[in-house]
Amino acid sequence: MTDAEAAPNSDADMSKGPVSNGDTDERLFIGAPGGAPEKSQDLLLRFGNRHGLIAGATGTGKTVSLQILAEGFSRAGVPVFMADVKGDLSGVAKAGSHEHKLHDKLISRAESIGLSDYGYEDFPVVFWDLFGEQGHPIRATVSDLGPLMLARMLDLNEVQEGVLNVVFRAAQDDALPLIDLKDLRSMLVNVADKAAGYQTEYGNVSAASVGAIQRRLLVLENQGADKFFGEPALRLSDMIHIQGAQGRVNVLAADRLMNSPRLYATFLFWMMSKLFDELPEVGDPDKPVMAFFFDEAHLLFDDAPKALIDQVERVARLIRSKGVGVYFITQNPIDVPDTVLGQLGNRVQHALRAYTPRDRKALKAAAETFRENPGFDTGEAITALGVGEALVSTLEDKGAPSMVERVLVRPPASQIGPLTEIERAGLIDRSPIAGVYDQTIDRVSAFEKLKEKADHAAEMAARELEAEERRKAEGGSQSGSSGGSRGDGLTNTFLKSALRSLASRAGTRIVRAIFGR
Repeated sequence: MTDAEAAPNSDADMSKGPVSNGDTDERLFIGAPGGAPEKSQDLLLRFGNRHGLIAGATGTGKTVSLQILAEGFSRAGVPVFMADVKGDLSGVAKAGSHEHKLHDKLISRAESIGLSDYGYEDFPVVFWDLFGEQGHPIRATVSDLGPLMLARMLDLNEVQEGVLNVVFRAAQDDALPLIDLKDLRSMLVNVADKAAGYQTEYGNVSAASVGAIQRRLLVLENQGADKFFGEPALRLSDMIHIQGAQGRVNVLAADRLMNSPRLYATFLFWMMSKLFDELPEVGDPDKPVMAFFFDEAHLLFDDAPKALIDQVERVARLIRSKGVGVYFITQNPIDVPDTVLGQLGNRVQHALRAYTPRDRKALKAAAETFRENPGFDTGEAITALGVGEALVSTLEDKGAPSMVERVLVRPPASQIGPLTEIERAGLIDRSPIAGVYDQTIDRVSAFEKLKEKADHAAEMAARELEAEERRKAEGGSQSGSSGGSRGDGLTNTFLKSALRSLASRAGTRIVRAIFGR
């Protein structure tokens, strides 16, 4: 097959399954049993905002399932955001090729499930990277994150989280914007210095807690998180965008980010919260406003405080009314709390292996979440699935889950595997948002305002000292004692130097705290 033969038919609607069922709902075709395309499993796009789950052991095909869902949404004009944990998803930006080593298998798979219009296709991808190395930088302000998410990121205890809440509240009341980490550091110093004054209004602030938070911030900075905090902050319109007839596919480089799992989890939850806060209510649209894929989902919930899990559940439950579908990707369904799992209406379950008691528990939980199919035992089927096979259940016409079906997942239209570094760099340079976020903006915020106050206080103290010296000098000259005047002059010079040093301490403390010196 040539590239021309492999190119998709522009008149074909590949978001639909291979078999028409007579309805007019737009569908995203997931797969079908081999040789039985009439049993195809499709995701109704009007239920795409009812969230979903892709689960399965390592190497069973979760990444390809994520890829074909992202393709289907984009093809239907739905913008997509997905985290690329292993670096494999950049290939969505490039059409597959008959020269690819898997070409024959892909064609054979398409034929076996009745996908007669299968062809290769690329999608409009924008690459993002919190560190600004493999994509456009993503930034948020410290205030945007808030004390709850920041405390989760810093792994603070209850007392330290309380102090952080005091810092945020004091900054708000004193009109001191918290933009980046140096703002937060300077505000911590300010609150510690004025702890006695804040005690009545906000509560106790211990120096030990402030010191602990400062040390955690240093660790966070060493992991590169300081590049995430700042401006220009992300505008959702740069992600929720239609290019031509396709939804923009936003790919977050998360391979390095995975070394900082708390930063990764906090960032993705911040993204969900930002979507929830800024998007208008749309109810249940014909198709989602955006599809959000959260890979390695267990990282959000591991050791998470109950308050954070409650907030995740709330966002997952309510964000669908904003037209956003959230899809969690993880190895075991039990990685996701039951309160959140119950919100996930569309399921793609790849193979699980029951080697340990926990594995058997996960297997049982996965089997029990599906609507039973009398044609096979769901628990046994999960352990027998091959690579690229899955148990699929989606929401049907009335919003009820369909009977689980064992299917072969459809092949992707884009390239399986990553782009080369040159290909990726070229796409970043030609990106429609090139230059928008590349340069950091450092406007006047808490750090600058507090430093200005400290410098002003130091200047006023120095002026008062000079005035006092002049008064003493004038008094000495009137006494007529030359020896005493010379001695007093030496003493005053020494005192002037010492007191000026002490007067400037307030300003230098802020700078020292920020740079850890």
